[in-house]
Formats: sequence, C-alpha cells, structure tokens
Amino acid sequence: MFDYGDEKLKRMLDNRPKAPKRAVVTGGMPYGNKDLHYGHVLGMFLYADFMARFLRDRIGKDNVIFVSGTDCYGSPALETYRKKCDNGYTGSIEDMVREYHERHKEDLKKFEISLNFFGASAIGEAVPFHNQVSADIFNKLYDNGCLKKMSTLQFFDEEKNTFLNGRQVVGKCPYENCASEKGYADECDLGHQYMPKELIDPISTLSGKKPVLKEITNWYFDMPKYLDLLNDWLELEEKTELRPFVAKELKEFLKKPEIYIKKDQIDKFEEVRFLLPIFEFREEKSKASFVLVFDKLENREYADEILTSNGIRYRNGKTLTPFRLSGNISWGVPVPVKDGLKDLTFYVWPESLWAPISFTKTYLNKINKLDTWKDYWCRKDSYIYQVLGEDNMYFYGPVQHAMWLCTQDNTPTVDVPNGELQMSHLIVNKHSLFLGNKASSSGNIKPPKPEELLKYYTVDQLRMHFLGLNVGNTSSSFMPKPFDPDAKVDDVDPVIKDGNLLTNVYNRILRTLFYTWQSKFDGVVPNREISIDILKTSTMTILKYEKLMFDNKFHMVMYELDNYIRNINKYWVANIKTSENDLEKLSQLIADTLHMCKVAMVLLHPVCPKNIEKLAEDLKVSLDIFDWNTINEPIYNFVSDKFNYRPKFIESKYDFFAKHSSQLNFD
Repeated sequence: MFDYGDEKLKRMLDNRPKAPKRAVVTGGMPYGNKDLHYGHVLGMFLYADFMARFLRDRIGKDNVIFVSGTDCYGSPALETYRKKCDNGYTGSIEDMVREYHERHKEDLKKFEISLNFFGASAIGEAVPFHNQVSADIFNKLYDNGCLKKMSTLQFFDEEKNTFLNGRQVVGKCPYENCASEKGYADECDLGHQYMPKELIDPISTLSGKKPVLKEITNWYFDMPKYLDLLNDWLELEEKTELRPFVAKELKEFLKKPEIYIKKDQIDKFEEVRFLLPIFEFREEKSKASFVLVFDKLENREYADEILTSNGIRYRNGKTLTPFRLSGNISWGVPVPVKDGLKDLTFYVWPESLWAPISFTKTYLNKINKLDTWKDYWCRKDSYIYQVLGEDNMYFYGPVQHAMWLCTQDNTPTVDVPNGELQMSHLIVNKHSLFLGNKASSSGNIKPPKPEELLKYYTVDQLRMHFLGLNVGNTSSSFMPKPFDPDAKVDDVDPVIKDGNLLTNVYNRILRTLFYTWQSKFDGVVPNREISIDILKTSTMTILKYEKLMFDNKFHMVMYELDNYIRNINKYWVANIKTSENDLEKLSQLIADTLHMCKVAMVLLHPVCPKNIEKLAEDLKVSLDIFDWNTINEPIYNFVSDKFNYRPKFIESKYDFFAKHSSQLNFD
C-alpha cells in the first residue's frame, strides 16, 4: 500500500500495528454435558473465528492455528450423567460426552466456525497429548516449588455416604455483593473462588440435606505467593488492547484480602477487634459496610474464624486464594503421584486452561509438524488470542498467567524469554442478553439453540448482526423478532436490518456491475488504471479496519465496513448519469467501482466467508485475492487474462447474498 502523497495516509501507514509472525486463537471450551446455544456459537466462537480468519488473510493461513474442544471432565458432566442414568440412560459417561461433542462440532460447522482442530479432553486423538501436557505442567510447577499440599474440608453427604463433587452442593456465594444465582462447593456460577467452609447455606443435591465437611488432602497452586508478579502482568497487559472493564475486574482479584462487615455490627466488632491479626480499618460514609484489610490470606482466614465464633456476620472481598489443582473424583485426567498423594485427578479448570496447548499439539501432529508447537506458544514473535466470556476472566487471567509464569525455569518474569510459555491476550466479551434478559441453559430463560435461529435467518445475517454488537463494552441485547413476544408486525427485525448491507446494498452494486459489463461490453470487464482518489479512500478504509481488528474493536470494524460499502453505491449513483452514454467514462466508473467492491470482498472475507468465496468464483478470480499483501491491487492482477477478463454470466435477479426463504415476502 502507498500513501499516494497524502499526509494523513502517510501517518497512518507509519503507525500501522505490527502483525505477529504466528498466532494461536482459542474460543473457550463448551461443557461436555450440554448442547450449545446461540451465546456459545455467536456470542463467543464467532468473534474468535472473525479474528482467526482475519489473521489468516493478514499473515498467512499456515501461520494461524484456531483450536478449541469439548470440556469433558468435571463435576457438571458427572452430575448430568447421574441424572441421565436415573432416567434410563444405559451408555457410559464417555458415550454421553461423545454425543455432546459430535453435536458441538455440527453446530459450529453450521455457522462456518473455521477451527483448525476441535477436540475433546476425554475422547479421541487429543487424549494422549492432553494427559501428557497435564503431567508436564504439573511436574514443572512441582519442581519449581509452586505447589503445596493442603488438607481442606470437602462436603460429605452422610445420608448417601459419599463425598460430593463441586456441582452436587448448592448454596450462596460468600463474596460481598455477588449477584450469583448459584454457589457451588468452591466456586459460584460467576466464577468467584472460595473455600468450601465459606459457602453459605449448603445443600446436597443428592439427598436435599445439609452436608458435613470432612478433611481431604489435595494439591494447590500457591496463587497468593505471586500477587506482586500478577500485578506486574496486569500493568503490562493494560498497555495493550485489554478492554477497560476487564482490567477493572481483574484488579479486584489482585487486591489484598478484605472482610466486609455491616456498620450495624460495629459494637459487636469492637468487642473482638483486638483479638484479630493486624489489619487496616477502612470506612466510607456512603457505604453500608466497613472494611478490614489484611496483608496475608492466612490472617484473614484466622479473622474469619474469630468473627464466626462471635456471631458477627461478614462477607469476604475478592482476592487470590490457593487454586486447587486436584480432586478425588475418578472422572478426570490423572495427576502424577508425588509425596505419597495418589489416585488423584485434575480439577477441571486448570486442565481446561492448558487444553489449547494439547489441541495445538494434536493438530500439528496430524499435519506432521508436532516439533513446531513451541513456535506458536513459546516465541515472542507469536501472539495468543483467547476469546472468552466475562465469567471466566479470573481463570484465563490471573490463574493461567500465574501458572504460565511459574513454569519458567528461572525466576519468573513477565518479560517472558523465548522458549517459555508466552502471555496470552484476553479478548473478553460481555454477556449477550436475550430479549433484554440474561439467558442460560441452566436458568429460567432458555436461549435459542443454533438450529432454531436458522429457521428464520441465514448464517450471513446472524454473523453480520452479532459482529456489530458492542459486547466488548456492554451487555448487548439480542432481539430477534420471531422470538420476541412483544414485537409488532411493523417493527424492524434488527438481524435482517444488519444483514441488509449484504442482501440489499452490496448485492445491488454487484448485480449492477455484472449487468453493465454484460450489456455494454459483451461480458468483458474494461481494464483501466484505478483512480488515485479511489485508491486513497480504499487504503484509508483498509488501515482503519486493520487497526480496529488489532484493537479488538469488532463492532467498529463493522461500522467502517458499512460506511465503505454504502459509499460504493453512492459513488456509482453519483457518476452513472454522466457516464452511461460515454463508454470511456463508463469503463473508468466500472474499474473504480469494481476495485472498491474487490476491497470490500477482502474485508468481508472473515465476516461471511462461504458466500464471499462463492463471489470470488463468480468473478473468476484466484483465492490469492484475499492476501493482505496485495489487498489494494486491482482485480486484474488475480485473473488469467487481464485484457480479456470475463466473469461468470449472471441471469436477472441473481443473488450473491440471498435472504432467508422466510423473508422473501417481507423485509
């Protein structure tokens, strides 16, 4: 690309974001005990797919690996399996997760999610790699002195005579102001971590009775030990494209241990305050509680015991706690035997954090390049993009990065050297609300499944709509008209409206071009130099698009695309009257308009890939056209005979981007 003598373009070119040499993109892991709904596919995987497809065009498809897989292990899968067996299911738990896994793959395929590899942690070809990666990371953390054995309390159902896994206990989250609907044994459904003894009003889902706590020994990763290191990491990450709400939330986890006590209990507190470990007392007039701040987690836990024994109600603030690595349920990845602790399996969260490494290895092994996996995960010139929902930022943020740092052979540093696991870049999305409400498969409001949406919309319409939602900053609401009981007949469907950029605007100018060279030039596209003003405008849009992609401002990318494509139509309309009777002027108008359509085609490639590649077939151009190294070159450079360039002949009312059959009689 050139600046064409334009100072603004020159500045933009000088400040182009530096692209990585290689990239890994991950899309989270759906649970192996439930089907996908629209939020999984369109609210999460779509954004990862958008980034992966853009990077393939930008740095080469062989330099990008997009992986994910079904999260098979953990107590949710066990609990679902138990309930299914109670209702007559006769298969094994492996059979159950395999059934869900196959449906996950089919749903992702329907929406053109272009994973290089979609595996599963417990079944298929990824298993040996995942087991080995799990052992390697555990051994590295153990050898580097980052793990400790802790005897903690686990819930036990006396009536059923069994220890309870995480999802078999339900209570209230102990964190101050937590809006969680369900607190489980040691984490709530919003991702807050706590010790089992802190759970409020626990109930066993097996018997409906209050369980007791019994001591059990497991491996824990010593998170509090690395508080300073994680603050260094977050300070560094804030200088990148980390979304502001993510930094704000993560800072809450990286605070010192705190206790919140209602001000109406101040008299009872004063009676015991001198029994507590050293703390900082903090009070704000506008708040209903006062705060005790401790230097160490152990001091806060001791204070908890004193407050509890004296009948003082309190809530704990967010902070780093020891992160459990192992458990005693049989359904899981085996933990290496160390210090006499055996027959343990990994707690599901840590092994799902390194599962993308396992899947990367599995994919590279399939293409005979296993020895290159470190080029993607362990080099400074590579970049790891992890797309996730806001509920999971604690795990993919502080937990994952503390573990990654502690696998370094020498003193951990956030300036990670080549050869060690590099820091990931977190692309965290807010919830996509359904009809204005938070929906989940386990909640009262059920979100639609992917196949239900495809009864009313095309894949392109849905991809266009969701990529335009501002989930990077706010909880945007998905308001599909066919599912909205309050929608009026004359109301505009927002999904169709966003899709109109393709089905109406872009479709119309493409038809016009094809019809014009078919009627005026016997189907041959006139070959002309592209006007400087068109090249400038296109370059400006390309650079804006690229910058916004690397800033992960996906909704703004769609805004730029919308403006650019609508301006193509305006350009044609503004010039056709003075050109239609002058073949030379018309030839130039076709060349300039087709160039803008060609640039738009490249920019749309990550958005609606299947139909854009079909457009490339109709134009009879090579797929090299999507390479960003040649993005502003004229279309004639991608055809077999630039002076006798004859695209496909199209009939009247040919659709490059068709509407859904249910929309043919109305807009």
